[in-house]
Amino acid sequence: MPQFTGFSKKTFAFLGQLEKNNNREWFEENKQRYLNDVLDPALDFIATIAPSIHGLSDYFDAIPKRTGGSLMRVYRDMRFVKDKRPYKTNIGIQFRHQFGKDIHAPGYYLHVEKDNCFLAAGLWRPEPRALAGIRALIKEKPVDWGKAVQSKAFKQAYTLGGRSLTRPPKGYTQEDPFLEDLKRKDFMAVHNFSSQEAMSADFVKMVKKKYGFATPYMRFLCEGVGIPF
Repeated sequence: MPQFTGFSKKTFAFLGQLEKNNNREWFEENKQRYLNDVLDPALDFIATIAPSIHGLSDYFDAIPKRTGGSLMRVYRDMRFVKDKRPYKTNIGIQFRHQFGKDIHAPGYYLHVEKDNCFLAAGLWRPEPRALAGIRALIKEKPVDWGKAVQSKAFKQAYTLGGRSLTRPPKGYTQEDPFLEDLKRKDFMAVHNFSSQEAMSADFVKMVKKKYGFATPYMRFLCEGVGIPF
Protein backbone atom coordinates (compact mmCIF):
# COMPACT_ATOMS: atom_id res chain seq x y z
CA MET A 1 0.00 0.00 0.00
CA PRO A 2 1.42 3.45 -0.92
CA GLN A 3 2.53 5.58 2.03
CA PHE A 4 1.71 9.27 1.82
CA THR A 5 4.69 11.57 2.31
CA GLY A 6 3.06 14.94 1.71
CA PHE A 7 1.37 16.72 -1.16
CA SER A 8 3.71 18.10 -3.82
CA LYS A 9 4.38 21.40 -5.52
CA LYS A 10 2.70 19.84 -8.55
CA THR A 11 -0.48 19.43 -6.52
CA PHE A 12 -0.65 23.12 -5.68
CA ALA A 13 0.45 24.12 -9.18
CA PHE A 14 -2.47 22.22 -10.69
CA LEU A 15 -4.99 23.66 -8.21
CA GLY A 16 -3.73 27.18 -8.87
CA GLN A 17 -3.91 26.74 -12.64
CA LEU A 18 -7.38 25.21 -12.39
CA GLU A 19 -8.49 28.33 -10.54
CA LYS A 20 -7.45 30.39 -13.58
CA ASN A 21 -8.70 27.89 -16.18
CA ASN A 22 -11.90 26.59 -14.65
CA ASN A 23 -13.48 25.15 -17.79
CA ARG A 24 -14.07 21.69 -19.22
CA GLU A 25 -11.69 22.07 -22.17
CA TRP A 26 -8.67 22.87 -20.00
CA PHE A 27 -9.55 20.21 -17.44
CA GLU A 28 -9.86 17.49 -20.07
CA GLU A 29 -6.54 18.50 -21.60
CA ASN A 30 -4.94 18.26 -18.15
CA LYS A 31 -6.93 15.28 -16.84
CA GLN A 32 -3.86 13.07 -16.45
CA ARG A 33 -2.17 15.76 -14.36
CA TYR A 34 -5.24 15.85 -12.12
CA LEU A 35 -5.08 12.08 -11.67
CA ASN A 36 -1.33 12.01 -11.02
CA ASP A 37 -0.89 15.16 -8.93
CA VAL A 38 -4.21 15.58 -7.11
CA LEU A 39 -6.43 12.52 -7.01
CA ASP A 40 -3.81 9.79 -6.44
CA PRO A 41 -1.97 11.69 -3.64
CA ALA A 42 -5.31 12.42 -1.96
CA LEU A 43 -6.21 8.73 -2.02
CA ASP A 44 -2.77 7.86 -0.65
CA PHE A 45 -3.33 10.32 2.19
CA ILE A 46 -6.68 8.74 3.05
CA ALA A 47 -5.23 5.22 2.98
CA THR A 48 -2.25 6.24 5.13
CA ILE A 49 -4.27 8.06 7.79
CA ALA A 50 -7.08 5.47 7.89
CA PRO A 51 -5.66 3.51 10.87
CA SER A 52 -5.37 6.78 12.82
CA ILE A 53 -8.97 7.73 12.04
CA HIS A 54 -10.15 4.32 13.21
CA GLY A 55 -7.94 4.78 16.27
CA LEU A 56 -9.87 7.91 17.20
CA SER A 57 -13.19 6.09 17.00
CA ASP A 58 -14.55 2.92 15.45
CA TYR A 59 -17.49 4.91 14.08
CA PHE A 60 -15.64 7.09 11.56
CA ASP A 61 -14.72 5.87 8.09
CA ALA A 62 -11.64 6.58 5.99
CA ILE A 63 -12.32 5.12 2.54
CA PRO A 64 -9.70 5.64 -0.22
CA LYS A 65 -11.99 5.32 -3.25
CA ARG A 66 -12.27 7.55 -6.31
CA THR A 67 -16.05 7.76 -5.89
CA GLY A 68 -18.26 6.95 -2.94
CA GLY A 69 -15.45 7.21 -0.40
CA SER A 70 -13.84 9.92 1.73
CA LEU A 71 -12.61 11.99 -1.22
CA MET A 72 -15.16 14.56 -2.31
CA ARG A 73 -15.97 15.06 -5.98
CA VAL A 74 -14.02 17.65 -7.98
CA TYR A 75 -17.18 18.46 -9.92
CA ARG A 76 -19.28 21.29 -8.49
CA ASP A 77 -23.03 20.98 -8.05
CA MET A 78 -24.25 23.83 -10.27
CA ARG A 79 -27.99 23.21 -10.01
CA PHE A 80 -28.78 25.94 -7.49
CA VAL A 81 -25.91 28.43 -7.83
CA LYS A 82 -25.21 31.39 -10.08
CA ASP A 83 -21.48 30.55 -10.25
CA LYS A 84 -21.28 28.07 -13.11
CA ARG A 85 -17.59 27.18 -12.87
CA PRO A 86 -17.62 23.39 -13.21
CA TYR A 87 -14.76 22.39 -10.88
CA LYS A 88 -13.78 22.81 -7.27
CA THR A 89 -10.31 24.28 -6.91
CA ASN A 90 -9.55 22.41 -3.70
CA ILE A 91 -9.10 18.89 -2.42
CA GLY A 92 -11.93 18.09 -0.02
CA ILE A 93 -11.73 15.01 2.21
CA GLN A 94 -14.37 14.03 4.75
CA PHE A 95 -14.18 11.31 7.37
CA ARG A 96 -17.85 10.70 8.04
CA HIS A 97 -19.57 9.07 10.98
CA GLN A 98 -21.10 5.72 10.03
CA PHE A 99 -24.50 7.05 11.12
CA GLY A 100 -24.04 10.10 8.90
CA LYS A 101 -26.10 8.60 6.08
CA ASP A 102 -29.19 8.59 8.28
CA ILE A 103 -28.77 11.67 10.49
CA HIS A 104 -26.77 14.86 10.66
CA ALA A 105 -23.60 13.63 12.38
CA PRO A 106 -20.29 15.25 13.36
CA GLY A 107 -17.31 14.50 11.15
CA TYR A 108 -13.69 15.32 10.37
CA TYR A 109 -12.72 17.34 7.29
CA LEU A 110 -9.57 18.30 5.38
CA HIS A 111 -9.37 21.16 2.86
CA VAL A 112 -6.31 21.67 0.64
CA GLU A 113 -6.32 24.72 -1.66
CA LYS A 114 -3.69 27.00 -3.14
CA ASP A 115 -4.10 29.77 -0.55
CA ASN A 116 -6.53 28.18 1.89
CA CYS A 117 -5.62 25.01 3.77
CA PHE A 118 -7.40 23.88 6.91
CA LEU A 119 -8.70 20.88 8.80
CA ALA A 120 -11.87 20.81 10.84
CA ALA A 121 -13.92 18.75 13.25
CA GLY A 122 -17.58 19.06 14.14
CA LEU A 123 -20.87 19.95 12.49
CA TRP A 124 -21.58 22.56 9.83
CA ARG A 125 -25.14 23.90 9.83
CA PRO A 126 -26.72 21.02 11.82
CA GLU A 127 -30.40 20.35 11.35
CA PRO A 128 -32.77 21.75 14.05
CA ARG A 129 -33.06 18.48 15.96
CA ALA A 130 -29.31 17.97 16.15
CA LEU A 131 -28.71 21.61 17.07
CA ALA A 132 -31.32 21.44 19.83
CA GLY A 133 -29.70 18.29 21.22
CA ILE A 134 -26.26 19.88 21.39
CA ARG A 135 -27.59 23.03 23.06
CA ALA A 136 -29.54 20.99 25.61
CA LEU A 137 -26.43 18.97 26.48
CA ILE A 138 -24.31 22.12 26.91
CA LYS A 139 -26.87 23.40 29.41
CA GLU A 140 -27.12 20.01 31.12
CA LYS A 141 -23.34 19.37 31.25
CA PRO A 142 -21.56 22.74 31.23
CA VAL A 143 -18.51 21.31 33.03
CA ASP A 144 -17.98 18.66 30.36
CA TRP A 145 -18.46 21.24 27.59
CA GLY A 146 -15.95 23.52 29.27
CA LYS A 147 -13.39 20.73 29.42
CA ALA A 148 -13.96 19.99 25.74
CA VAL A 149 -13.52 23.52 24.40
CA GLN A 150 -11.31 25.18 27.01
CA SER A 151 -8.47 22.68 27.28
CA LYS A 152 -5.08 24.14 26.44
CA ALA A 153 -4.49 21.71 23.57
CA PHE A 154 -7.87 22.37 21.95
CA LYS A 155 -7.66 26.15 22.26
CA GLN A 156 -4.15 26.24 20.79
CA ALA A 157 -5.17 24.04 17.84
CA TYR A 158 -8.67 25.21 17.00
CA THR A 159 -10.93 28.20 16.49
CA LEU A 160 -14.68 27.72 16.65
CA GLY A 161 -16.16 29.21 13.50
CA GLY A 162 -19.47 29.64 11.71
CA ARG A 163 -22.60 31.70 12.29
CA SER A 164 -24.38 32.54 15.52
CA LEU A 165 -27.68 33.98 16.63
CA THR A 166 -27.74 37.57 17.83
CA ARG A 167 -29.99 36.66 20.75
CA PRO A 168 -30.24 33.61 23.03
CA PRO A 169 -32.12 30.74 21.39
CA LYS A 170 -35.65 30.02 22.55
CA GLY A 171 -35.64 28.50 26.04
CA TYR A 172 -32.28 30.02 27.04
CA THR A 173 -31.39 33.26 28.81
CA GLN A 174 -28.52 35.70 29.22
CA GLU A 175 -27.70 33.96 32.51
CA ASP A 176 -27.02 30.55 30.96
CA PRO A 177 -23.36 29.45 31.10
CA PHE A 178 -21.62 29.33 27.72
CA LEU A 179 -24.26 31.60 26.21
CA GLU A 180 -22.10 32.41 23.17
CA ASP A 181 -21.78 28.71 22.39
CA LEU A 182 -25.51 28.17 22.92
CA LYS A 183 -26.11 30.85 20.28
CA ARG A 184 -24.02 29.02 17.68
CA LYS A 185 -25.69 27.79 14.49
CA ASP A 186 -22.51 25.89 13.54
CA PHE A 187 -20.27 23.74 15.71
CA MET A 188 -17.17 23.59 13.55
CA ALA A 189 -13.67 23.71 15.03
CA VAL A 190 -11.09 24.85 12.44
CA HIS A 191 -7.30 24.65 12.31
CA ASN A 192 -5.48 26.48 9.50
CA PHE A 193 -2.18 25.21 8.14
CA SER A 194 0.21 26.26 5.38
CA SER A 195 0.90 24.69 2.01
CA GLN A 196 4.41 23.99 3.28
CA GLU A 197 2.96 21.88 6.08
CA ALA A 198 0.80 20.04 3.55
CA MET A 199 3.95 19.17 1.59
CA SER A 200 5.80 17.93 4.67
CA ALA A 201 6.56 14.26 5.20
CA ASP A 202 5.10 14.74 8.70
CA PHE A 203 1.74 15.98 7.41
CA VAL A 204 -0.20 12.82 8.34
CA LYS A 205 1.30 12.93 11.81
CA MET A 206 0.24 16.58 12.23
CA VAL A 207 -3.33 15.92 11.08
CA LYS A 208 -3.60 12.89 13.37
CA LYS A 209 -2.40 14.97 16.32
CA LYS A 210 -4.82 17.85 15.68
CA TYR A 211 -7.77 15.51 15.23
CA GLY A 212 -6.79 13.85 18.51
CA PHE A 213 -7.01 17.18 20.34
CA ALA A 214 -10.65 17.37 19.23
CA THR A 215 -11.65 14.02 20.76
CA PRO A 216 -13.50 15.41 23.85
CA TYR A 217 -15.23 17.95 21.59
CA MET A 218 -16.32 15.32 19.08
CA ARG A 219 -17.43 12.94 21.82
CA PHE A 220 -19.60 15.70 23.31
CA LEU A 221 -21.18 16.57 19.94
CA CYS A 222 -21.94 12.91 19.23
CA GLU A 223 -23.64 12.58 22.60
CA GLY A 224 -25.65 15.71 21.89
CA VAL A 225 -26.81 14.31 18.56
CA GLY A 226 -27.53 10.93 20.16
CA ILE A 227 -24.97 8.71 18.42
CA PRO A 228 -21.97 6.75 19.73
CA PHE A 229 -18.40 7.95 19.55
